[in-house]
Amino acid sequence: MDEFLEGLTGEIVLPFDFSYDELRQGYNSAVQKYPFVIVYCFMICDVSNAVKWARRHSMPVRIRSGGHNYEGYSNGSCTLVIDLSCMNNIVIDECEELIYIEGGATNKDVYEFVSSKGYPFPGGTCPAVGVSGYSLGGGWGLSCRYLGLGCDSLTEIELVDFEGEIIRANSNCNADLFWAVRGAGGGNFGVIVSMTFRLPEPVDKVTLIEIDYLNVDSEEQENFLILWQAWLNNADDRMTLISRIYNSEADGLAMLVRGIFYGDPAEAKIILKDFLMLNNAIYSVEEVTFLEAVTIIGSTYPEHEKFKSASRFVLKDFNNNEIKNVVNLIRDRAEGSVYAGLSMYALGGRVSDIDIDDTAFYFRNAKYIIWLETVWEENEYAEENKSWIKNRFPYLKSITTGSYINFPYIELDNYLKEYFGCHKEKLKYIKEKYDPLNIFSFPQGIEPSNNECCPVLYKPTLFNKENLWNADNNINHREFRYVSKK
Repeated sequence: MDEFLEGLTGEIVLPFDFSYDELRQGYNSAVQKYPFVIVYCFMICDVSNAVKWARRHSMPVRIRSGGHNYEGYSNGSCTLVIDLSCMNNIVIDECEELIYIEGGATNKDVYEFVSSKGYPFPGGTCPAVGVSGYSLGGGWGLSCRYLGLGCDSLTEIELVDFEGEIIRANSNCNADLFWAVRGAGGGNFGVIVSMTFRLPEPVDKVTLIEIDYLNVDSEEQENFLILWQAWLNNADDRMTLISRIYNSEADGLAMLVRGIFYGDPAEAKIILKDFLMLNNAIYSVEEVTFLEAVTIIGSTYPEHEKFKSASRFVLKDFNNNEIKNVVNLIRDRAEGSVYAGLSMYALGGRVSDIDIDDTAFYFRNAKYIIWLETVWEENEYAEENKSWIKNRFPYLKSITTGSYINFPYIELDNYLKEYFGCHKEKLKYIKEKYDPLNIFSFPQGIEPSNNECCPVLYKPTLFNKENLWNADNNINHREFRYVSKK
């Protein structure tokens, strides 16, 4: 076994290690994958060595940062998982107004560091999500209407390619690759080992918005959706909201609004007055630091959960009949479901100011993302809940256009068009240029235009545990540096 693993560096986890079951698990515990080897990389050379090793052994590669891919595409059975979570260094250069982030840093890592210097960051809502996967898929977050998507602040990436070589991409160097990684999803073109973002303007305080509506009925949920789309048509670009109608074991039929406003609470209340006047509204609209806001919002996410979901882009206002049908999608939960909901993620503002062809993120003219989800706790209800989504998705698809790559759905037909619209053919040519052997492949990944040269997948044989590396050591590695203007 030692001879077989020769060439791999970093910290290696194999199936017979006692920490394997814990370390192989992604965020969605309804998805169970069993990789042949997990490599925790500490340096770029570890990533390069892993890619070269995978090529020698014709083993499929998966790339994992935060492990939050909803369909588990950052993992895979009988694969080599390149885990970047130990590569989470962050450097701010105020002179150049840039922030340099390694490929394994999470939203929490970045938020805590930039906030300590007085800056916000257009990251995501879940603290454990990897910034690389988040931003490469476009990057919706609660600052996007004001600061743009996560990918819109990206100025450069470093990537380990299919040959294990490091290449740089920006608007002047490998510009086609730089175009592709801003919206085409992580894991398609290589391993992103570092990213450079523009720093936003510093902020002192923001307004955190939290509104809950408990013990409502379906008619009130319909009125809520009517209000939501009317509000969004004329919304202030400084405010980004997520709204939700749901049916849970704990709350029954309910609704909520969460968001961040780059302004003061008095002005926020004026902008939100129609939401605050709805029956049963319990709200908090208060001034906090940016870090406090994202920490409070992030605290609602569990460490793991079992769920199935599907997303769509909404490009038009729904009529009253369509709204009634949408609300009816969650009227009844699947057997064993503890939660069923429809979440709406506001777009527009800075997102739609950028031309549709300037980046690979195609659906810039959408009003919002809508996301259908069911959550269960017992394994025996998995199939009923998956069928619940599958049975409801056709109607949702019929009134919407395209799906969000960061909220993937494995049952999509013609998934490249659904995720990337008219950009799909260009992306396939770029894939062929930078990964002609399709080394970086996964279900619903982009394949080269000429996909006849894909490698033969390795089929591992049984092995014993003798001399295997014990991965249950300290794998936390962090070095934050700050370059001051002074």
